[in-house]
Amino acid sequence: MKFISTRGQTPPHTFSEAVAVGLAPDGGLFLPELLPDLTPRLAAWQNLSYVQLCTEFLGIFATDIPEDVLAAIVRRSYTHFTHPEIAPLQKLDDSTYVLELFHGPTLAFKDFALQLLGNLYAHQCRQTGRSINVLGATSGDTGAAAISGLLGQRQTAVFILYPEGRVSPLQERQMTCTGAENVYALAIDGSFDDAQRALKNIFADHAFSQRHRLSAVNSINLARVLAQCVYYLYAWLKLPPAERRRVEFVVPTGNFGNVFAGWLLAEMGVPILGFKVATNQNDLLHRLFTTGEYRPGPVQPSLAPSMDIQLASNFERFLYYELAGDAAQVRAVMAQLQANGGHRFDNFDRSTFSSSAATDAEITGIIRRVHERYNYIVDPHTACAFKELNPERVSVVLATAHPAKFPDAIQAAINCTPVHPALELLKPRPVVKYRLAADEAAIKAFIEERAV
Repeated sequence: MKFISTRGQTPPHTFSEAVAVGLAPDGGLFLPELLPDLTPRLAAWQNLSYVQLCTEFLGIFATDIPEDVLAAIVRRSYTHFTHPEIAPLQKLDDSTYVLELFHGPTLAFKDFALQLLGNLYAHQCRQTGRSINVLGATSGDTGAAAISGLLGQRQTAVFILYPEGRVSPLQERQMTCTGAENVYALAIDGSFDDAQRALKNIFADHAFSQRHRLSAVNSINLARVLAQCVYYLYAWLKLPPAERRRVEFVVPTGNFGNVFAGWLLAEMGVPILGFKVATNQNDLLHRLFTTGEYRPGPVQPSLAPSMDIQLASNFERFLYYELAGDAAQVRAVMAQLQANGGHRFDNFDRSTFSSSAATDAEITGIIRRVHERYNYIVDPHTACAFKELNPERVSVVLATAHPAKFPDAIQAAINCTPVHPALELLKPRPVVKYRLAADEAAIKAFIEERAV
């Protein structure tokens, strides 16, 4: 299978080529040239383990990797998850489930894709004999998960940009207390959007990117989206057959990558009724799905910092399908967004999506309500998804992070401080970080000195 750019000005790439590059050379994002129809395969996949299902699913796309090699990569990627089901589906009541995505090494859903991506990079380095420099921007969880997936990998250096003072203290410790010599946590002045903008501009400098063999770990990387499709599929197959066609996945999201993965799976023939986009007070996506207008505003720091985003990178992938694969139109809309700061979609199809936004005050109240009703503790991001569940549908809420990563928010809500041993181990370790301006030249100079 080949992969094409949303902007239509990059030759088709193999799976491994698209993963290695991350961002397409024309500035677009990679997508499969053709989406497969999964319908004939669903019955055979019914009783597979998570690792088996992931191997089968990715095998459809990673056709340039031998089957036994891919199986070994997938198996290795999920060995450090602490729950035997990897992504357990917990039933709260007759119409409400929670898909727990926080049993990986860094206690967040990003581990599902980034453990895999780290092993794909290691495979590529072994195949080519060349080193790789990984660059990412994070609003909290991506950075920790990327670092975990690449810790100590030979021939690899990891550069992670994050907004100084705008991630939780424990999220920061997961990035800055590893002790690994190949990891550089770059605390930049500004917001996540500033970091993401600098990252994209650095990748757009093709001479610099190619000279240092840069690759992206953000959700702009195709492998991340495909890896995230798997947990939707796994959860759907775990539901009782009578509930599968009534299910709505309720997804905390800021960068649109998580919910896009589920939507893409539905486009491959898995009969999912709908998706609910749950945002915090940075409600760009909620406004999009209620008004049809995409207009970023200033970022407001919140109790759910991983969603403090106003520029949703993966929206471009959805836009490509919304515009019937017309790459010229995609380029025109993206140019208008950059020039005018927004775009109105007059014929925007919102039938598959609903949305909601939760303020900080509401997040605190929701954490308390969920705990009282179900004796279940949710982190602030997952709390956003519990704001308004549709009683006419079966709701599967994606629990995107372990509550122990946000002890202050949980303590304020339910007078209880959750802990996790993996996080406790970080507390006495020294913090190693590098303060930089959100400036491409400064970041490039830093990479230039330390790239492998």
